[in-house]
Amino acid sequence: MSYQQHKSQSPRSVAYAVLIISDTRTEQDDETGKLLKERFGENGHRLVAYAIVKNEASAVRDKLLELLPQDELQVIITSGGTGVSHKDVTVEAVSPMLEKTLPGFGELFRFLTYQELGTASMMTRAIAGVAGSKVIICLPGSLAAVKLALEKIILPEIGHMVREATR
Repeated sequence: MSYQQHKSQSPRSVAYAVLIISDTRTEQDDETGKLLKERFGENGHRLVAYAIVKNEASAVRDKLLELLPQDELQVIITSGGTGVSHKDVTVEAVSPMLEKTLPGFGELFRFLTYQELGTASMMTRAIAGVAGSKVIICLPGSLAAVKLALEKIILPEIGHMVREATR
Protein backbone atom coordinates (compact mmCIF):
# COMPACT_ATOMS: atom_id res chain seq x y z
CA MET A 1 0.00 0.00 0.00
CA SER A 2 1.36 3.45 -0.87
CA TYR A 3 1.92 6.36 1.50
CA GLN A 4 -1.06 8.16 -0.04
CA GLN A 5 -3.31 5.12 0.47
CA HIS A 6 -2.18 4.82 4.10
CA LYS A 7 -2.80 8.51 4.66
CA SER A 8 -6.24 8.36 3.03
CA GLN A 9 -7.22 5.57 5.47
CA SER A 10 -5.98 7.50 8.49
CA PRO A 11 -8.36 9.07 11.00
CA ARG A 12 -9.22 12.68 10.25
CA SER A 13 -9.87 13.35 13.92
CA VAL A 14 -7.86 12.10 16.89
CA ALA A 15 -8.39 12.27 20.64
CA TYR A 16 -5.45 13.99 22.32
CA ALA A 17 -4.06 15.18 25.62
CA VAL A 18 -1.81 18.16 26.30
CA LEU A 19 0.69 18.10 29.15
CA ILE A 20 2.58 21.27 29.94
CA ILE A 21 5.75 20.48 31.87
CA SER A 22 6.51 23.51 34.02
CA ASP A 23 7.04 24.68 37.57
CA THR A 24 5.96 28.24 36.79
CA ARG A 25 3.14 28.23 34.21
CA THR A 26 -0.50 28.48 35.09
CA GLU A 27 -3.51 27.80 32.90
CA GLN A 28 -3.94 31.58 32.53
CA ASP A 29 -0.44 32.23 31.15
CA ASP A 30 0.14 28.94 29.32
CA GLU A 31 0.54 30.13 25.73
CA THR A 32 1.85 26.83 24.33
CA GLY A 33 -1.09 24.88 25.76
CA LYS A 34 -3.51 27.43 24.34
CA LEU A 35 -1.87 27.17 20.91
CA LEU A 36 -1.91 23.36 20.94
CA LYS A 37 -5.57 23.22 21.94
CA GLU A 38 -6.53 25.92 19.45
CA ARG A 39 -4.73 24.44 16.44
CA PHE A 40 -5.77 20.85 17.17
CA GLY A 41 -9.36 22.02 17.65
CA GLU A 42 -9.34 23.99 14.39
CA ASN A 43 -8.27 20.79 12.65
CA GLY A 44 -11.15 18.75 14.05
CA HIS A 45 -9.32 16.92 16.83
CA ARG A 46 -10.82 16.33 20.28
CA LEU A 47 -9.18 17.30 23.57
CA VAL A 48 -9.44 14.53 26.19
CA ALA A 49 -7.13 15.92 28.88
CA TYR A 50 -5.08 18.99 29.69
CA ALA A 51 -2.75 19.39 32.64
CA ILE A 52 0.19 21.39 33.87
CA VAL A 53 2.65 18.93 35.38
CA LYS A 54 5.58 19.74 37.67
CA ASN A 55 8.96 19.62 35.99
CA GLU A 56 9.87 16.43 37.85
CA ALA A 57 10.45 13.05 36.21
CA SER A 58 8.17 11.24 38.68
CA ALA A 59 5.33 13.72 38.10
CA VAL A 60 5.63 13.35 34.32
CA ARG A 61 5.73 9.53 34.55
CA ASP A 62 2.77 9.45 36.95
CA LYS A 63 0.66 11.59 34.64
CA LEU A 64 1.52 9.43 31.64
CA LEU A 65 0.69 6.27 33.59
CA GLU A 66 -2.68 7.84 34.42
CA LEU A 67 -3.38 8.72 30.76
CA LEU A 68 -2.06 5.68 28.89
CA PRO A 69 -4.86 3.28 29.95
CA GLN A 70 -7.58 5.61 28.62
CA ASP A 71 -9.01 3.81 25.61
CA GLU A 72 -10.28 6.88 23.80
CA LEU A 73 -6.93 8.69 24.00
CA GLN A 74 -4.72 8.39 20.90
CA VAL A 75 -2.10 11.14 21.21
CA ILE A 76 -0.25 12.77 24.10
CA ILE A 77 1.63 16.00 23.42
CA THR A 78 4.01 17.37 26.03
CA SER A 79 5.54 20.83 25.96
CA GLY A 80 8.53 21.74 28.08
CA GLY A 81 11.50 20.01 29.63
CA THR A 82 13.28 18.98 26.43
CA GLY A 83 16.32 21.22 26.71
CA VAL A 84 19.74 20.55 28.23
CA SER A 85 19.45 22.27 31.60
CA HIS A 86 19.49 20.20 34.77
CA LYS A 87 15.79 21.02 35.19
CA ASP A 88 14.85 19.47 31.83
CA VAL A 89 13.64 15.94 32.64
CA THR A 90 10.83 15.21 30.19
CA VAL A 91 12.96 13.12 27.83
CA GLU A 92 14.35 11.06 30.72
CA ALA A 93 10.83 10.48 32.07
CA VAL A 94 9.20 9.59 28.75
CA SER A 95 11.91 7.65 26.87
CA PRO A 96 11.80 4.50 29.04
CA MET A 97 8.04 4.32 28.53
CA LEU A 98 8.26 4.29 24.73
CA GLU A 99 7.88 0.90 23.07
CA LYS A 100 8.92 2.35 19.73
CA THR A 101 10.75 5.57 19.02
CA LEU A 102 10.34 7.82 16.00
CA PRO A 103 13.87 9.22 15.60
CA GLY A 104 12.83 10.96 12.40
CA PHE A 105 10.54 13.28 14.35
CA GLY A 106 13.38 14.76 16.40
CA GLU A 107 15.70 14.82 13.40
CA LEU A 108 13.16 16.64 11.25
CA PHE A 109 12.23 19.04 14.04
CA ARG A 110 15.89 19.95 14.62
CA PHE A 111 16.42 20.40 10.87
CA LEU A 112 13.44 22.75 10.59
CA THR A 113 14.58 24.59 13.72
CA TYR A 114 18.08 24.89 12.26
CA GLN A 115 16.60 26.62 9.22
CA GLU A 116 15.09 29.24 11.54
CA LEU A 117 17.62 29.51 14.39
CA GLY A 118 20.86 28.01 13.20
CA THR A 119 23.09 25.88 15.38
CA ALA A 120 21.16 26.48 18.61
CA SER A 121 18.71 23.90 17.24
CA MET A 122 21.00 21.13 18.48
CA MET A 123 20.00 21.91 22.07
CA THR A 124 16.47 20.61 21.71
CA ARG A 125 15.90 17.00 22.57
CA ALA A 126 12.37 16.84 21.15
CA ILE A 127 11.28 13.23 20.72
CA ALA A 128 8.32 11.14 19.62
CA GLY A 129 7.33 7.53 19.92
CA VAL A 130 4.61 5.05 20.74
CA ALA A 131 3.56 3.63 24.10
CA GLY A 132 0.53 1.40 24.48
CA SER A 133 -0.62 2.23 20.90
CA LYS A 134 -0.60 5.92 21.81
CA VAL A 135 1.55 8.46 19.99
CA ILE A 136 3.60 10.55 22.40
CA ILE A 137 5.29 13.72 21.18
CA CYS A 138 7.57 15.75 23.45
CA LEU A 139 8.09 19.35 22.35
CA PRO A 140 10.06 22.25 23.79
CA GLY A 141 8.24 24.82 25.90
CA SER A 142 8.86 27.62 23.41
CA LEU A 143 5.77 28.98 21.66
CA ALA A 144 7.69 29.34 18.38
CA ALA A 145 8.94 25.75 18.61
CA VAL A 146 5.45 24.39 19.26
CA LYS A 147 4.04 26.41 16.35
CA LEU A 148 6.76 25.12 14.02
CA ALA A 149 6.23 21.49 15.04
CA LEU A 150 2.44 21.78 14.71
CA GLU A 151 2.44 23.40 11.29
CA LYS A 152 5.28 21.52 9.63
CA ILE A 153 5.13 18.04 11.17
CA ILE A 154 2.36 17.17 13.60
CA LEU A 155 -0.87 18.42 12.01
CA PRO A 156 0.04 17.11 8.53
CA GLU A 157 0.86 13.62 9.87
CA ILE A 158 -1.00 13.05 13.14
CA GLY A 159 -3.79 10.93 11.65
CA HIS A 160 -1.25 8.81 9.78
CA MET A 161 0.86 8.43 12.94
CA VAL A 162 -2.20 7.25 14.88
CA ARG A 163 -3.17 4.82 12.13
CA GLU A 164 0.26 3.22 12.16
CA ALA A 165 0.52 3.16 15.97
CA THR A 166 -2.80 1.31 16.29
CA ARG A 167 -2.33 -1.30 13.56
